[in-house]
Amino acid sequence: MAEDIQQKLEKYRTAPFDARFPNQNQTRNCWQNYLDYYRCQKALDAKGVDTAPCDWYKRVYKSLCPLSWIEKWDTQREDGTFPGKI
Repeated sequence: MAEDIQQKLEKYRTAPFDARFPNQNQTRNCWQNYLDYYRCQKALDAKGVDTAPCDWYKRVYKSLCPLSWIEKWDTQREDGTFPGKI
């Protein structure tokens, strides 16, 4: 499974179409992939499993989200004031 994910990551260019977010505005897609990345990290770390599969979410949110949003959310997570449920 990890090999399949690594192959997909190597071919990755930008965020693929996601049927959950069919509209032109990709704000919710950005937010959801940011949350999914940290939820995935938390879940796999708790199991003691390799977190490489989570990199997909990170690459997607990095291509969709403005850097200022990511920096703000990272700061909020560090301060314990992040509004999302991770």
